[in-house]
Amino acid sequence: MNSSPTNSLLPVPSGSLQIPESKFAAANGNGHYLSFSLVIPTYNESKNIKEVIQTLSGLLDNFIAGDYELIVVDDDSPDRTWEVAQSLIPDYPQLRVMRRQEERGLSTAVIRGWQVARGQILAVIDGDLQHPPEVLLKLLAAIEEGADLAVASRHVEGGGVSEWSFARRFLSRGAQMLGLILLPEVIGRVSDPMSGYFMVRRSSIAMRSLNPLGYKILIEVLGRGKIGQITEVGYVFQERQEGESKVTWKQYVEYLGHLLRLRFHLWPIGRFLRFAVVGLSGVFVDMLVLYLLHDPSALGLGLTRSKIISAEIAIINNFLWNDAWTFGDMASKQRGWRKRLKRFLKFNIVCLMGLMLNVLLLNVLYNFLHIHYQWANLIAIAAVTFWNFWINLKLSWRVTEIKN
Repeated sequence: MNSSPTNSLLPVPSGSLQIPESKFAAANGNGHYLSFSLVIPTYNESKNIKEVIQTLSGLLDNFIAGDYELIVVDDDSPDRTWEVAQSLIPDYPQLRVMRRQEERGLSTAVIRGWQVARGQILAVIDGDLQHPPEVLLKLLAAIEEGADLAVASRHVEGGGVSEWSFARRFLSRGAQMLGLILLPEVIGRVSDPMSGYFMVRRSSIAMRSLNPLGYKILIEVLGRGKIGQITEVGYVFQERQEGESKVTWKQYVEYLGHLLRLRFHLWPIGRFLRFAVVGLSGVFVDMLVLYLLHDPSALGLGLTRSKIISAEIAIINNFLWNDAWTFGDMASKQRGWRKRLKRFLKFNIVCLMGLMLNVLLLNVLYNFLHIHYQWANLIAIAAVTFWNFWINLKLSWRVTEIKN
């Protein structure tokens, strides 16, 4: 094998999975910038890689000749895909090859490729010819028109799959629905969050702490990147011509883990814990006031009237603490009694809706699922606590959050 500098393998980055800013990328990439870097993650693609490189090079040479690079990142394939790719470098000077021997996984392979890339636009495409290369030009055009992220989608006009079985279609759509439930603000931004064919501006993900799990790198970019405008371009997913599919049940498990990891990353845990502590104080306030109003040894008022008053006093207690502590940073940017009153009224409405949801869940869990009433009440309280926190975060203190 030729071991000249021209054919040398790229060093594999180590440490954190952060994409460097442009100036660092240039310093680590022979000193000059490029417009476009396309990463091709591979594993056992020796039969496909030559055609992939030939097709992509021919396409890009006619569009941005000399202003792009192709980076093959191979996970030490038993069929020596990296070696086949390396042998192509003399004929394709824009080609660079990385052989990873310590790490595995498509998502991290893409990120490691982006870490050594010199392009201001970073992209990924499969190395098995299932992503039609000509769509690259449409994606590049979308970026040039102002998009931060351009995604090739199977679920917009002009998109689709060629010969998928019903089971695979069902699993793909099911995975997307699960994503919408767990991460609606991320998954809902694109029609095909499972796509592995897209490009993004370096500036949108540079210096972001990426932490992917599995092979759905787009979800990581959407969840952790600073993505503004998104454009989707339809494409038809092609059937593999050579080699074996990498889709296994394990990838679906990793996908679920990735969703949960991003959910906890995006969820403001510290703020939620403060909200929960305030809620606990409200329980004690409610119980104390109810006792003082209803107990025969105290005022002896009717139970219903006492409960309404105690609940409202508890709500006032919770609002004051949340406004000063839980959401204090947001409330401080929206001063004045009128704005505080508006937040208080919204908080009351959300709590009332939470109470109705609590009663509904309690009845469903107890009467239909036959869960013990105490466990059912505990589950309902937990669910409503999440509900109250999230809705109050997005509604009661929403205006201040937008101004942040």
